[in-house]
Amino acid sequence: MEVIEEALRQGRAILSEHESKEVLKAYGIPVTREVEVIDPEGLREAVERIGFPLVIKACGPELSHKTESGLVRVDIRDMDEALSAYHQLHGAMAGQSGGTILVQEMIKGQRELVVGLTRDPQFGPCVMFGLGGIFTEVLRDISFRVAPIEHRDAMEMMQEIRARKILEGVRGMPPADLDKLAQILIRVGSIGVEQEAIKEIDINPVILKGSEPVAVDALVVLNQ
Repeated sequence: MEVIEEALRQGRAILSEHESKEVLKAYGIPVTREVEVIDPEGLREAVERIGFPLVIKACGPELSHKTESGLVRVDIRDMDEALSAYHQLHGAMAGQSGGTILVQEMIKGQRELVVGLTRDPQFGPCVMFGLGGIFTEVLRDISFRVAPIEHRDAMEMMQEIRARKILEGVRGMPPADLDKLAQILIRVGSIGVEQEAIKEIDINPVILKGSEPVAVDALVVLNQ
């Protein structure tokens, strides 16, 4: 895959968020609509293409913890806010090599999940599913399967987490589309099997927009 080969040629072990999502998109995994920009004119064009509300982020292979570093602006609702966010983030990235600004549609949803891949020395690529967002590391409510996985495996993974009831129709929210979630898990497994250069994938969060899962943030780590 070209995005992976280019990163390896550059001696990089980490793909940017945008590059990581390009890998996911190539396997049919739903991701946010977004545009990388490098100047205010590109920002204006991206806003016209995507529309408000927006999320604007710093983006680059060295920026894996953007929220904790204050490099994300959410719920941008007009061009003045967008330009202000752009200039703030652009200034904050001074000295970062290969950094850009990512203009992204804002996905609204109360339920956050995590999907991942890790390459175990003994078992090879393993798919992970669980409760996402800020609770991933705190609660560790996750399940694993060795890739490749089938639809039945994916459905079992979703039923194994303690918070599985959030996938049902709760508090007026529609039930999650389990088949689409299962396809994400299956396709992440396929990436692990087919792309041996990939060491890890972290898709966190996958937000349920109504019933539809969307990958909002992603990180791909390569074998050096």
